[in-house]
Amino acid sequence: MTFSVVVLAAGKGTRMKSSLPKVLHPIGGKPMVQRIIDTVNTIGASSINLIYGHGADQLKQTLGHNELNWCLQAEQLGTGHAVQQAAPHISDDEDVLILVGDAPLIKPSTLEELISIKQSADLALLTVHLDDPTGMGRIIRQGDQVTAIVEHKDATDEQRKISEINTGMMIMSGQNLKRWLNNLNSDNAQGEFYLTDVIAMAASEGKVIKASHPSSAIEVEGINNRMQLANIERAFQFEQAQKIMAQGVSLNDPHRFDLRGELTVGQDISIDVNVVIKGKVTIGSNAQIGPNCVLIDCDIAEGASIEANSIIEQAQVGEHCSVGPFARLRPGAVMHAKAKVGNFVEMKKTTLGKGSKANHFTYLGDTTVGEGANIGAGTITCNYDGVNKFKTIIGDGAFIGSNSSLVAPANIGNNATVGAGSIITKEIADNELAIARAKQRNIANWERPTKK
Repeated sequence: MTFSVVVLAAGKGTRMKSSLPKVLHPIGGKPMVQRIIDTVNTIGASSINLIYGHGADQLKQTLGHNELNWCLQAEQLGTGHAVQQAAPHISDDEDVLILVGDAPLIKPSTLEELISIKQSADLALLTVHLDDPTGMGRIIRQGDQVTAIVEHKDATDEQRKISEINTGMMIMSGQNLKRWLNNLNSDNAQGEFYLTDVIAMAASEGKVIKASHPSSAIEVEGINNRMQLANIERAFQFEQAQKIMAQGVSLNDPHRFDLRGELTVGQDISIDVNVVIKGKVTIGSNAQIGPNCVLIDCDIAEGASIEANSIIEQAQVGEHCSVGPFARLRPGAVMHAKAKVGNFVEMKKTTLGKGSKANHFTYLGDTTVGEGANIGAGTITCNYDGVNKFKTIIGDGAFIGSNSSLVAPANIGNNATVGAGSIITKEIADNELAIARAKQRNIANWERPTKK
């Protein structure tokens, strides 16, 4: 049978103390509700109904690229009332999987098991046993049969001793769901329409109610404040760390690793502490990533070494290259095999040829460097006149002396040499030496200033 999904995402999240709707707070660099939508899309849902309320504009701007039925809950009158807003989109002959928007670690396999259990029941719900179930709805059973869910505030002292709790996730037929929703009332401590009341309705009709459980309680843990957000983030990141270690990556400390995108890895890679990976990143076999590096939408080839505190964004690092420490490769930077950039070197829209080096304190922007060139410390390409960008071309085997300024457009030939401290404004032919600096003057018997 086909199934649709209802995601409850209308809450304000007051305890987050934020102008951002709770479900848009990120886990692993992605809004938590987007993670749930992505999970649902992997298990074959026919449609997704998003219940929204607070922060409607922000939600639509962030999630607008998804195919969703947007269901407004203008007043926050409880979970049952929230699901009622999706009723116009629910067919009688489909199953409806109801999920909460603040439990982003739910796994596809857990939902698939819940859907499978529903095939031999009228209603299936996801439950979990907690050491401390305070504040959670308790599962009431008669033998193996679930008969009700009692919210914590409405529970008796005896019922509060129950450790099995409701996760808020369940599945039932659209026909039954709509009928039960119409019979909800708000006669409870909160004065709200509880979705959980449909369990008692189903039991009173003699319906078969079954429960399944996640592989780990962290899968269904909800987020209501910043502390819980941080805990879920750490759990998510540790799971990512375990996955890449299983693929042949060594992490010096898997608890100090952050993957906020997609990472493709080879084998025998070493990643030190506090590395942050964003967007789509590829790291080749035998590469080494030093501590405190940030990798964003980049490719690191086999055998490359990225030293501490380097930032690589939308750039390509070739085989056996060396980067850093404290280097920055900005968008459009390309390093060919065995090239090297050292400490405090910045590259932007620049290609550094095979075996070429820029070891210290250098800026290369809009530049093409040939093979085997050496860029001395303190060299900069002056590529911007305040209006336009211009190119600098440095030939194979060229040597650029320290503290030189190459004023673009500039063309420096193969095996050319630039004397230290030069300001280059004209073309240099192959094998030429260019020196462009003021003549040194030595003044005898110069009287030093004295302090007055």
